[in-house]
Amino acid sequence: MASDQKPTVVITGTSSGVGLYAAKALVKRGWYVVMACRDIPKTEKAAESVGIPKDSYTVIHLDLGSLASVRQFVQDFRATGRSLDAFVGNAAIYMPLLKEPLWSPDGYELSMATNHLGHFLLANLLVEDMQKSKYHDRRLVILGTVTHNPDELGGKIPPRPDLGNFEGFAAGFKAPITMADGKQFEPVKAYKDSKVCNVLTILEMNRRFADITGITFSSLYPGCVADTPLFRNHYPLFQKIFPWFQKNITGGYVSQELAGERVADVVADPAFRKSGAYWSWGNRQKKNGKAFVQQVSPQARDNEKAKRMWELTEKLVGLA
Repeated sequence: MASDQKPTVVITGTSSGVGLYAAKALVKRGWYVVMACRDIPKTEKAAESVGIPKDSYTVIHLDLGSLASVRQFVQDFRATGRSLDAFVGNAAIYMPLLKEPLWSPDGYELSMATNHLGHFLLANLLVEDMQKSKYHDRRLVILGTVTHNPDELGGKIPPRPDLGNFEGFAAGFKAPITMADGKQFEPVKAYKDSKVCNVLTILEMNRRFADITGITFSSLYPGCVADTPLFRNHYPLFQKIFPWFQKNITGGYVSQELAGERVADVVADPAFRKSGAYWSWGNRQKKNGKAFVQQVSPQARDNEKAKRMWELTEKLVGLA
């Protein structure tokens, strides 16, 4: 561990929203944060705006949509000489209005490339660093979403996620293939599919690595952060109505700050040291809402599907 002896966490997507407030919450708890994001000046300005002390963080460039950028980030992090004690995969893109797919530098559909493939590669590379840490309580966390789960109200709204048998991944996932199941492009489903893959990643990492590394692997849904920049690519009217609906109708609304605190809990609170858990909160709007381990969707708890996802994703990101 570096000379200041603070535990270190890498958090993706820290220029705004939940990632920014998770960084703030963990700094308050004595952590040093490596803020991984595409826009360094924007992130530095955001950190200053919420009062994160400059000696409590480093910003390193990361574009999760580019596998080369992911590998460069890992090199840049290792060059700092810091021990790595926790990782939070928070960043995500959601582009519901797209008529045609966008492509990553590697030729993959951009939502899946950013939300799943980039995080999968980054988490696998950083596990190596976390194994070297002497910290007593190392944790790797990837955020989930209620929309991954058709058993919940938020997940019943079509289109529902469906990974099929990963026909799209198996066929190489290059143009014209845009979806994990090989079917026609649908931007909302692409996002939901990628989030199911995030939960499956934690399921399989827990199976493969928890016992041999002592690392805690977990996921969470902190509540509906309806005013997060995640929705910046939606209709302006939706951006106005959705927070009101979540606050007054569903009761699912959670502020960016409270969501950040919940992420910090899953990273640092002893009560959340349970590998393989998917954390959620009762009375999600309330600061004292009780945390519990929630059952994920049938797809996201399917061990055979997790293994197939893992093996195919390894090939797509160049780890196989």
